[in-house]
Amino acid sequence: MGHAVVSWLEHHARRSPGQPALLDLHRGQALAYGELAGRVRSVAWALAMRHGIRQGDRVAVLSRNDTRVFEVVYACALLGAIVVPLNWRLTPGELIAVIHDAEPAMLLHESASAEAASEVAAAGRVPATIAWASEPAEADGYEVLATATVPSTWAPAPVDEDATWMIIYTSGTTGLPKGVQATHRGVMASMQGILVAHRVGADSRCLTVLPTFHVAGLNLFANPVLYMGGTVLVARTFDPAQTLGLLTNTATPVTHFCGVPANYQFMEQLPGFADAALRPFVAVVGGSPVPSALVESWGRRGVALTTVFGITEAGACVTAMPPGQELSHNGTVGTPLLYARCRVRTADDRPSAPGETGELQVSGPLVTPGYWRNPAATAEALTADGWLRTGDAAAGTDDGHFVLVDRWKDMYISGGENVYPAEVENALHAHAAVSQAAVVGAPHPRWGEAGVAFVVLARGAAATPDGLRDWCRERLAAYKVPARVLLVEELPRNATGKVLKGPLREFAGDGE
Repeated sequence: MGHAVVSWLEHHARRSPGQPALLDLHRGQALAYGELAGRVRSVAWALAMRHGIRQGDRVAVLSRNDTRVFEVVYACALLGAIVVPLNWRLTPGELIAVIHDAEPAMLLHESASAEAASEVAAAGRVPATIAWASEPAEADGYEVLATATVPSTWAPAPVDEDATWMIIYTSGTTGLPKGVQATHRGVMASMQGILVAHRVGADSRCLTVLPTFHVAGLNLFANPVLYMGGTVLVARTFDPAQTLGLLTNTATPVTHFCGVPANYQFMEQLPGFADAALRPFVAVVGGSPVPSALVESWGRRGVALTTVFGITEAGACVTAMPPGQELSHNGTVGTPLLYARCRVRTADDRPSAPGETGELQVSGPLVTPGYWRNPAATAEALTADGWLRTGDAAAGTDDGHFVLVDRWKDMYISGGENVYPAEVENALHAHAAVSQAAVVGAPHPRWGEAGVAFVVLARGAAATPDGLRDWCRERLAAYKVPARVLLVEELPRNATGKVLKGPLREFAGDGE
């Protein structure tokens, strides 16, 4: 029992109150550790004493990335309340479904989302809503909370480390969003694994562009950097030019950055990328299969992309490539982090041999205790001996690394042979004219299913569908070569940049 999560903020506030903690790049506001700890305490006190928030109550947050999101996250940790970050890209109808599931006692939101927040709060019968200003010149009701005078005698009740700290709703790529519970102990275990694996220290400066309504936006690397007393730069959303500019800034160098493959691909497409003065930094990539060509491309620029595997149900990072092995083990997602255990099981539930594909399963204190109010989904996600089924096809290597093959559900069977789209996508990404590629299975009158590739060409590049099929034919078995290649302007993606293959499957199926 205690306040372990908030204790590190208080520690840094006592030892180095003037050390920069958070920098909001959109609003230009900087918070030192002394200020941050004070505002967190004020928000916690105001939520409890003025709005009746108690341990276990849910507090929803609807906002783009903002330093105030972190204030609310830590205020809830101090109180023992449960923070529920909401995906601002969802429609009001989608948000209402989440609100009905979480039943928050309060909704905090940015002014830019005021219309959606009002509709959602009314439909979900949320007792109270408070807004903060999206732009510096706007009025701000949230500041009343953040500047409240806290009596020196006030002390929140101790918090059980096994209690739920946050509920992160899944992106919905596998159906309706489910609320993944993350406990105080689980988040601490995840953070400690990350800071050890990725060399986070007091001098670390991370750039956060992934949305903070997902676990990667919070834990890669914001929470670990704050834990160690470093500085977090918070970007409102991902902007390729802004991000590349910050990564090349030598005056205040970024030491840690995490993105999905698309983030790195979009930066590569910028006209100034070829001449950008990149320098080495901890560059983490994950969230979807990472093309080998992407790792090689950034490697030629002196940046070693560290491939990781993470899943909302087990924190932002479960495995990572050890330093110095990024290129020699290109194609793997590394080894398990501190406190994480991994295994691969075949379809008939036996341990897989090295190189044999099966389902990657995870165990350890970083694994969720379950889905919010969904015992059936929880039971389905866990094995009889308590391991988390990730739904990802993987294989182990002789030296303890793991190779992420693809999502089980993305695999299709063509002429009786299993095809993992990531392998085909990797071949397409190796073509100089290809910027992005996604492959899905679609019904085929002869083979049962066959691949359909959606390809975005690089800026100024030219290629034909037949030429790309010939390229694949030189590198892949015949049954893996896409039956069709469609050139498109862009790929549908969710808020974290993952390709949404559902719409692509529908389109591919309609094309038959």
